[in-house]
Amino acid sequence: MKHIYVLVLSVIVIGSIVFLMASTSEGKLHTDYQAPTNEELAGQTYGVVVIGGEPEGVAAAVAAARNGANTLLIEKRDGLGGLMTYGMLNYIDLVNGIGGDSAVAGIFKEWHDLVGGDVAFDIERGKDAFMHLVLSEPNLTLTLDTTVEDAVMEGSTVVGAKVERHGDVLELKGKRFIDATQDGDLAVMAGAPYYQGGADHNLGDRQMAVTLMMHFKNVNWSGIKQAARDGLFRGGETTPTVAWGFNDLAYEYNAVEENTRLRGLNIVRTTEDDGTEGVIINALQIFGVDGTNPADLKAAIEKGKRETEHVLTFLRKEFPGFEEAEIASYPDELYVRETRHIESEYMLKMKDIWTHTDFWDGIAFGGYPVDVQATDLSNYGYIISAPTQYAIPFRSTVPLKVENLLVVSRSAGYTSLAAGSARIIPTGMAVGEAGGTAAPLSIERGMTFREMSKSEVVIESLRETLAKQGAKVEHFDIGYPYEGEWFDEAVQYLINFGVVTGGYKNDLEIESDLNRLHMANILSNGLERSNKEAYNKYASEIQVANMEDPTFKEGSFTRDEFASYLVEVFGDGANVSATPWDQALELGLIDEEIYERLGENVTLKRKHGYYIAAQLLQKYSE
Repeated sequence: MKHIYVLVLSVIVIGSIVFLMASTSEGKLHTDYQAPTNEELAGQTYGVVVIGGEPEGVAAAVAAARNGANTLLIEKRDGLGGLMTYGMLNYIDLVNGIGGDSAVAGIFKEWHDLVGGDVAFDIERGKDAFMHLVLSEPNLTLTLDTTVEDAVMEGSTVVGAKVERHGDVLELKGKRFIDATQDGDLAVMAGAPYYQGGADHNLGDRQMAVTLMMHFKNVNWSGIKQAARDGLFRGGETTPTVAWGFNDLAYEYNAVEENTRLRGLNIVRTTEDDGTEGVIINALQIFGVDGTNPADLKAAIEKGKRETEHVLTFLRKEFPGFEEAEIASYPDELYVRETRHIESEYMLKMKDIWTHTDFWDGIAFGGYPVDVQATDLSNYGYIISAPTQYAIPFRSTVPLKVENLLVVSRSAGYTSLAAGSARIIPTGMAVGEAGGTAAPLSIERGMTFREMSKSEVVIESLRETLAKQGAKVEHFDIGYPYEGEWFDEAVQYLINFGVVTGGYKNDLEIESDLNRLHMANILSNGLERSNKEAYNKYASEIQVANMEDPTFKEGSFTRDEFASYLVEVFGDGANVSATPWDQALELGLIDEEIYERLGENVTLKRKHGYYIAAQLLQKYSE
């Protein structure tokens, strides 16, 4: 299949509309891959060994080679690009930072320019561009079809990787290692601590939906454009190459396979090998899949294929442009959004994203909305916030308890909620480039990565090198919502647990009346995610207190009503007094700050509730 926009060849102006026409008729960007022999691979010690040919791994390996290291890139597949090419995830989540400019440049930009610079790309062209970057580096050796079986350790230090290649087991040695696998495989083999899913917030069984991309041919793009204009399924937006929206499909399409659902569509326009128009669609959600379990993955792919047939039948009947559509192919892999989180020297937090934090050791930028996908059929996911720009600290790539290893994939040192933004490919490639640049520097300085992570002088040298290479790392200082307000820290505390959400507008509606059910959910969810013991003790009381009043759920809290509620739930058997606001202070359920601010029995605003909730949750998390 070939997209119509890969390389810009001509510009056709029609009225005020400019169309960028493209072609894939050019030859390949790279020379033919010459595979090394097993003897050649095992016969030397590499400066830097990168595990995983994902986009992050390509960036890391290219950066290491360009900085003078004899570099080895190990990939289990027969080509490069990982999720983006083998999983058909060819709709790029771009990071637009301060001023709306791209917050990621460097090696990502090189690759992005090679595939046309659009929000989407041709998959074969994408593979070709990754190979071109790798094979253009004389210091870089690539071995495909090579599976890492284990880490070779000397104490807590990684000194090699045991791999299976062409039926042989080899030990490949290196001075520094970079784990760019989606799931942090080498780090786990080496003994780095980690948690899975939302376990950092007592939600270890939380599994965000995985997706099997849907690839159709014989699709009429004009029909999709018309559907968007007509508001079908709540309408959408289109460009000459992509379309998105149609969110009511989540409610109007009835899935056949258990634990599957269709959400709104992200569509990439393609031109197929047979000359017909086609599309690749990111929309099919499959729940209950452990992305580290091969049996789960295999079963989910088969389930996704069966459901794709049902989706096609629906679209042919209900969606203009799909009347003659057929299945063109299936991807080799699922789009898995989250598995492991490797515990690192610093875990990037949700509040760091909310407050647009710049770190002294920042080596890349994020800025994509914090997208927590649905975890089961009972919810549709949510957007916690939409940051402008934040930094990724070098410390987040340095795993605990293991030496000579960096992790640069989506499994790096990001908390489960922060990963909702930091996991995207452009940010990951920037982190990969930084890791690949850091590895030769650590060899040159005779320092471990952990020692580097504590040295401001060496990290500044790393940042200067990245800037010279074209990466974006300049320090910045921008504000954030509610900065400096008396409830600012309370908001940060709550957003760290994801119990308040600002959506795409970063609006917590602080001046809205404090809804009772909303407040009960904040307290219940906050306790569950911060202190399971306290949650088990108070959860039922949080939800049922005063529920005999049919207006409780819909109503708002006055100051004294909320104080009475707090005493009933958290007062451990105390009877509500005639002055519940005073009583709440005496019992330590509120502090002097909020007590003084609310001198009268007024209707509370959300900002009051957020402050009190944060104080309570901190009390029970200590």
